[in-house]
Amino acid sequence: MSVAKRTFDAVIVGAGGAGLRAALQLAESGMKTAVLTKVFPTRSHTVAAQGGVAASLGNSTEDNWHWHMYDTVKGSDWLGDQDAIEFMCRKANEVVVELEHYGMPFDRTDNGKIYQRPFGGHSQHYGKTPVSRSCAAADRTGHAMLHALYQRNVRANTQFFVEWMALDLIRDAEGNVLGVTALEMETGEVCIFHARATIFATGGAGRIYQSSTNAFINTGDGLGMAARAGIPLEDMEFWQFHPTGVAGAGVLITEGVRGEGGILRNNSGERFMERYAPNLKDLASRDVVSRAMTTEINEGRGCGPDKDYVLLDITHLAPETIMKRLPGIREIAIQFAGVDPIKEPIPVVPTCHYQMGGIPTNYKGQVVVPKDGDPNVAVSGFYAAGECACASVHGANRLGTNSLLDLLVFGKSAGETVVEDNLAGNLPLRPLPADAAEYSLSRIARLESQKNGESVFDVGLEMRRTMQKHAGVFRFDNLLKEGVEAILKVAERSKTTEIHDKSKVWNTARMEALELDNLIEVAKATMVSAEARKESRGAHVRDDAPDTPEYPNGRNDNEWLKHTLWYREGNRLDYKPVNLQPLNEGTEQIALAKRTY
Repeated sequence: MSVAKRTFDAVIVGAGGAGLRAALQLAESGMKTAVLTKVFPTRSHTVAAQGGVAASLGNSTEDNWHWHMYDTVKGSDWLGDQDAIEFMCRKANEVVVELEHYGMPFDRTDNGKIYQRPFGGHSQHYGKTPVSRSCAAADRTGHAMLHALYQRNVRANTQFFVEWMALDLIRDAEGNVLGVTALEMETGEVCIFHARATIFATGGAGRIYQSSTNAFINTGDGLGMAARAGIPLEDMEFWQFHPTGVAGAGVLITEGVRGEGGILRNNSGERFMERYAPNLKDLASRDVVSRAMTTEINEGRGCGPDKDYVLLDITHLAPETIMKRLPGIREIAIQFAGVDPIKEPIPVVPTCHYQMGGIPTNYKGQVVVPKDGDPNVAVSGFYAAGECACASVHGANRLGTNSLLDLLVFGKSAGETVVEDNLAGNLPLRPLPADAAEYSLSRIARLESQKNGESVFDVGLEMRRTMQKHAGVFRFDNLLKEGVEAILKVAERSKTTEIHDKSKVWNTARMEALELDNLIEVAKATMVSAEARKESRGAHVRDDAPDTPEYPNGRNDNEWLKHTLWYREGNRLDYKPVNLQPLNEGTEQIALAKRTY
């Protein structure tokens, strides 16, 4: 079967914050750039980010990037690479001001500066007191960011391929990445996008869990493609459960609500976070708050008829403050919880929110793999940024508002690196292999020809139930072992899924089957990596790793201060060291310590 081919200097997969920021860097440099996206760019999942973007501007309270770096390393439970974290925190002010100049409608202080609010885990003076660091546009920051970046890309003549799904990476015999195959959703046409450079910005894979704040498009497409192409996935055991998803719906209630003064209460009205984090209370790091809420529920202090949620209370705030700073949150609470937060508290539970792991990259946005004893050898022609990538700046637990910062800093960095590599002559347009599209065509053909197979919905539901039960907020040795066996069985079932609706109008059934292929790879990587890590660190908390003087919070730095690498081939694990050295010689290393708030 002949397959059409389109040729570009660079192809970017994903049009959220990271993809649009990378595209802007490339298009404004004069490189012919294509962006593939399953949805219209301003409907990418960045639109759901509510609370803000972190930057130590110091507009509301004294701040500097050293404190931001300390908070990020501490938040990561020391699994973050300190060179990448320093790079991100140093760049924060630059990219936020740059975004402001693109037309981003940030809220303003009385003197006209960008408004900043407190956020969980962010502090002054190395953990002493809370700081206002989150640059916000009410509670719709991601929405405003996407529109600002999209409009700038339109001006730069970036070429968008809307409602296209990337299928597989194309690599040659030497391992160079030459582009991707992709499916046009409306027609079913498969096309090769041949490029000097390929950037993945495909977002996360939160749909592996039954309860998730993630959109239905968040199916780990970039991770699945990378894994099938032989690229390992890094630190996939670490998933952040956001403390405040609407009970029963999973819709996100931004941490900005607690930043504006919201209080978590149990069924006796107690502000219980004072017992778990006496200094930062409700603004402790997300994993700490999520576990505290789960403990309250498990010990019978939850609210409601089944005592299965806690309450987020902002009734003590002035109605005008809520209407000005949190208008979208009030709307969500009314629509999804049936409560007006001006008058009564919002029922909330921890909900899967963010993937800390991903495709291994360095702070330049280059995808790196172990080779010849070097743990970080760049894959020629391949770059990644945003939630699908692991730089690693989030380590074992991401601080709120560092996600939007990650998109801006590493989207721009990946774009800059591609431009530099191209100018240096390191990105020739290499010839395509003769069978460049055959693997993708065979995957589609399997779906077309499958008879008496299982439905994609049934297999996907079993995958989500398995992940929710075996790899949730708290993790148990026996459940993890059972979870590995269970998810491998689900993976086998996914190989025989059948498309019952074979019409080619919008290819909905095919899309869902292809997305399940990607989700299964992420689910396997998560479960196998989680079972293997015999410690508690950040978002990964095991009941058999108790808090002792030797192992603070159950963390074992002697054996487990290392990144996990999961390979699809053989379902095997490897490891590489965490980089504890900052980027610049003059920057002080953030020394290992017990993580308390």
